[in-house]
Amino acid sequence: MTGTNIRGAHARRSRVLITGLLTAAMLSTGTAAAHAWPAAAPNDEPTVIAHRGASAQAPENTLPAVELGTKADFVEVDVQMTKDGELVVIHDTTLDRTTDVESKYPDRAPYNVGDFTLAEIRTLDAGSWFSDEYAGTRIPTLEEVLDTLRGRAGLLLEVKSPALYPGIAEAIVAELDGEGWLRANPRSGRLIVQSFNWDFMAQFNSLAPKVPAGLLGGPPSEAEMAELSTWADQINPNHNQVDAEFIDTVHEYGMVTWPYTVDDPARMGELAGIGVDGIITNHPAVLIEVLREGPGLRDAA
Repeated sequence: MTGTNIRGAHARRSRVLITGLLTAAMLSTGTAAAHAWPAAAPNDEPTVIAHRGASAQAPENTLPAVELGTKADFVEVDVQMTKDGELVVIHDTTLDRTTDVESKYPDRAPYNVGDFTLAEIRTLDAGSWFSDEYAGTRIPTLEEVLDTLRGRAGLLLEVKSPALYPGIAEAIVAELDGEGWLRANPRSGRLIVQSFNWDFMAQFNSLAPKVPAGLLGGPPSEAEMAELSTWADQINPNHNQVDAEFIDTVHEYGMVTWPYTVDDPARMGELAGIGVDGIITNHPAVLIEVLREGPGLRDAA
């Protein structure tokens, strides 16, 4: 993909996105929502999102990975709830893949996150599985992640398997508010909440309508997209489901798309060339370098 082609694709994306946003703003009823947040400004390069932090460099969903991920525009993490109602950052609904829970608590299978208290989870080593360098790294709380990101990078917060955790929506809103993330305009482009559970996201949107809502998976049909666009802000499918036609349709309904999980540099360049709004990757430093190589995209540091 040449620099000229990438610039042309982004110009086309800008026209489509502006048209979609203007249409949304003019409609008081209908199929498009008036999305008020600048998730992808016209003529900008794709947003860089560090998947589970910089998870190719440090153990996923830990503070070291989040710290390294702050070189990206956004850091994506997964949130779940402990037995005693605390919010912790971990991807799997069980603890055995990324911690030493089997040796610490051999009689507690199947090691569901929701079956352990925060105090118990804090005894686990969540880094040795990745490398000796990170031995002793702990599973962080959402509060710790929010503190690490504050003023440094945006947060793409995935609510993992919310049906397992009654009350998690209210707990997340309380945590975000208590940490000051809702006191400024949530649509300033620094916070998005997403989930594969679209029914949950509709409920979360009712509870916190000012927080941009992302829908993982799909992609939906155009008819479904029309309805979803009345309240959702992002459609974020697997990158293999994304092509120029899909991107144009998303933009026509005033939304943006941040596909996951893109680690191949050639695919990163291809997606940038067809006008994708953001890219979720385990290798944010690689993506930043790919965008630097495209004239008119990300400036060199």
